Amino acid sequence: MKTALPPELEATLPKSTWGRILSATPVVMTVVATLLAGLASSEMTHAQYDRSLATQQQSKAGDQWSFFQAKRLRSAMQQGTLDALEFSTPSFPQQGPALASALRSLTSSSASTTAEHPEIEALATGQLPEVTPARFDPALQAAVDAVATQRSENEINGLVAQVSDATLAAAVLEAKAVVTRLDDTLKPILQGIERMQRALAEAAQSPAGAKEGGAATMTAPSGLKQDFVAARLRFTIRRYEAEARLNQTLANLYEVLVRKSNLSAERHHARSQRFFYGMLAAQLSVIMSTFATAVRMRSTLWTLAAVAGVFAVALAAYVYLME
Repeated sequence: MKTALPPELEATLPKSTWGRILSATPVVMTVVATLLAGLASSEMTHAQYDRSLATQQQSKAGDQWSFFQAKRLRSAMQQGTLDALEFSTPSFPQQGPALASALRSLTSSSASTTAEHPEIEALATGQLPEVTPARFDPALQAAVDAVATQRSENEINGLVAQVSDATLAAAVLEAKAVVTRLDDTLKPILQGIERMQRALAEAAQSPAGAKEGGAATMTAPSGLKQDFVAARLRFTIRRYEAEARLNQTLANLYEVLVRKSNLSAERHHARSQRFFYGMLAAQLSVIMSTFATAVRMRSTLWTLAAVAGVFAVALAAYVYLME
């Protein structure tokens, strides 16, 4: 038994390949437009996230620059105090082995070693202990140097673009690790300096040979307090300078991170715009194919759709140009 379609329904079906393509175009292009709209929205969300991340990183960079300035200021103040002390002293404060020998007199044993009392070596030489510095990737180092020397934005951005996110994140962790290693190395030295300062104060206040708890109190050699203060100032100056440089390195790394995030935001923003233009083109295709189908069908709705389309375009042009 053969089934026949009603003449009215059969008249609406496309008779050729082109007709079938024309009928399917509005549906396909609607799906494409929806997909492009979603991609445009996703890229814009990524751009906004990267801008927010850049703001947070800029705040961290500002904190590091504040630490850098504070420690440089402290170093300058200590240097001024040291200069005033040296200019007001008839004899230049002793340093080196002579100072180390004098400082050992404040310890429980005159045969104390550097390992037992690292503060003696630090005060006698004024040098900081060795701490392995951070080693950066050459591309990252070039970007950091460009930021530090304030080169042009185009040059900096070109160098920053060559640095991967993983390399930059690892460099920040390494720079923080160097700060931690320096703090851990300086901690026993600073504690030893505080103990030596208390011992020096007690020795200055106790009469020679006085008994305290069954043990004789050591008498501070003449002028040792002044020598100790000068040595402590020299050590503190170098300490603040070293810490300031580490803060400066971290600040420059965060500045690179800020530029990296801004570049990523600009890239996502540009991609969002392109996806948006593609969506508009797809929607235009939907409108044109729908109009073509309506004209072919001689539908009454074609006139209403055309009027609505003209009104929408006119309204959009008015808002864009006039408001």
